Amino acid sequence: MSTIKHYPLGETAIVLCFGDVISPDINSFISAFASHLDDLKEHRIIEYVPAFTTITIYYDPTVASYTSMVKLLFNLVENLNIQTKQGVLEKKIPVYYNGPDLEYVSEYTGLNKQDIIRLHSQPTYLVYMIGFVPGFPYLGGMNQLLAAPRKEIPRMKVEAGSVGIAGEQTGIYPMETPGGWQIIGKTPIVLFDINREEPSYLQAGDLIRFVPVEQEEFISIYETENGN
Repeated sequence: MSTIKHYPLGETAIVLCFGDVISPDINSFISAFASHLDDLKEHRIIEYVPAFTTITIYYDPTVASYTSMVKLLFNLVENLNIQTKQGVLEKKIPVYYNGPDLEYVSEYTGLNKQDIIRLHSQPTYLVYMIGFVPGFPYLGGMNQLLAAPRKEIPRMKVEAGSVGIAGEQTGIYPMETPGGWQIIGKTPIVLFDINREEPSYLQAGDLIRFVPVEQEEFISIYETENGN
């Protein structure tokens, strides 16, 4: 990580850029750095936002200058132990593959529905970042055979739990929102709940695996998740 760049974002934030390509190695470094920031409990730091190749650190300009924060952050980078993020547990996400765009993805890719389900549920995915709306995971690791373009006209409402494909990425809508991803299924897992101690079920750096389920199992898990 000898080519780390930095630049200000307004008067209260610093962006550290760890590379120009999306990769598991860069993501691991960013995740380890974020974990170190949590442990540091530095009073000058208000919050941070990790992304694909960057992490933005918001600080209190009344107690710290841009120069002093750059010095602090680069000192942390130099002393970072990347091993702090090893041993991440894989979270299993049940999915009932009956999405309204499953047929479209099948026609576009030339794959039958069973092949789509198999290829989509085979990999272990890395959560590169959370964004767009609270709790929405951008996942890396999807088989490129499943790549399909976003909708030309987004839906006004995409249901919470919807699992979609956009280009070479896959993700999960944590709440009802407009969206243009091709929806191939739905999970009963509640990905974002403001009443939980940790509202977002998934965090950057997590590993997940999609597990196909039938309708009855989906309903059973959904009722458990929602306290019915």
